[in-house]
Amino acid sequence: MAAYMWNTHIYPSECFVESCGALLFDLSGKSKKVCLLHLIKNNHWTLPKGRRNCNETRQEAAVREVREESGYSCRLRPVTMPTRAPSNMEAADVKDLPRTYDGLTEPFFLEVRELGDDGGGGVKLVWWFIAELDRSAIHGKPEVHFKPEFFDCDYALKKLTFQKDRDMLRRAIDLLENSGWNCFRQWK
Repeated sequence: MAAYMWNTHIYPSECFVESCGALLFDLSGKSKKVCLLHLIKNNHWTLPKGRRNCNETRQEAAVREVREESGYSCRLRPVTMPTRAPSNMEAADVKDLPRTYDGLTEPFFLEVRELGDDGGGGVKLVWWFIAELDRSAIHGKPEVHFKPEFFDCDYALKKLTFQKDRDMLRRAIDLLENSGWNCFRQWK
């Protein structure tokens, strides 16, 4: 039997779960703000995310989870970013290298968590997107254990409980700044 050339782990469906989340920005004013969730029980400040449902796209799951946990409707925000995914305009055999594309609403971060023995083992994959508050939509109530609040981005970087969330927020801010905060279409 031949040895595989990459360090690889495979998981059957019962040993992995996908979650999706989004960093929700309010870009309507001079001060750019981001929504953080106060998890009241633990006194943690986090970002909205949750499990993807069967037959739901990652993009749909991210938008739904933001709405459920924060009460706010959003749309994914197109940004200019590097990715290893090829464009649909490239040849099928294009080299697997990072390239930068404009106007992407793809995940900008992938978080991989190992699930401990209490979770049955396996992994949790969390796909992270950048989203913008949809001011034209009706907003609902957040889940009862969360209190959403918008903060200036610099303050939010200090307020978040976990370093990995701060790292993601910093990256999202950089992508938005490099894309031009207001360079894409305004929502109708």
